[in-house]
Amino acid sequence: MLPIPERVRTLAASANVAKLSVDGAPSPARGGVDERGRPVLLVLPGEPLHPLREDAVVAVNLTSMRQLGDATHPRGLLEVQGWAEAVPESEARGAAVAVAAHSADESLFDALERFGERSAPRLLRLDVGQVVYLTGQESGLLDADDYLDAAPDPLAETAERVLAHVNASHRAQLTAGVSRQLGEEAGEVWLWELDRFGATVRVDESLIRFPWPTPAHSGLCLETALRGLLCSC
Repeated sequence: MLPIPERVRTLAASANVAKLSVDGAPSPARGGVDERGRPVLLVLPGEPLHPLREDAVVAVNLTSMRQLGDATHPRGLLEVQGWAEAVPESEARGAAVAVAAHSADESLFDALERFGERSAPRLLRLDVGQVVYLTGQESGLLDADDYLDAAPDPLAETAERVLAHVNASHRAQLTAGVSRQLGEEAGEVWLWELDRFGATVRVDESLIRFPWPTPAHSGLCLETALRGLLCSC
């Protein structure tokens, strides 16, 4: 299994901003996550964060979901807590791209074209204090250093592509392989998570982990390891 900081950063990298609170009160939420895992927010005039009170305690809830057939299930729920700070002008375009990936709001153009004007929409990011996480059967808290010093799984993009392909086209083969591993007929089987240390399979309502004999160091190694589960005898 990926180390917890790496798992949390991997989930955050593709998560959606689901909720924003300022000093405990709800506020409109539009945003994404930058390359360091910090929530990036588009804030409009009149909203609580627009005046940028540096003492305001901000919490951003991130959700990472998994689509299995017609059903959507939460992979991980994260609450990033900290303080808002202005995105530097040199980084504003990158921040806008991060927001647009999840919320294509036309106000982003205004925020860039009128950057720094008091009446313009603002791009803010979170100075992370701590991250509360709930993922699978694990929950806990990461301090800012552990979270920010970690990086997403380098094989995450390949893993998601392979996982989607298996769930779309090879579930019968996956079910047969899992059944052989368990020594009994498995119920409804989906590939849930895939990383360099192993695969997690959802069988009915349970999550079962199948570790690789040795960690995968490339996309090809990952596909080869998964093939061993699909074709296990």
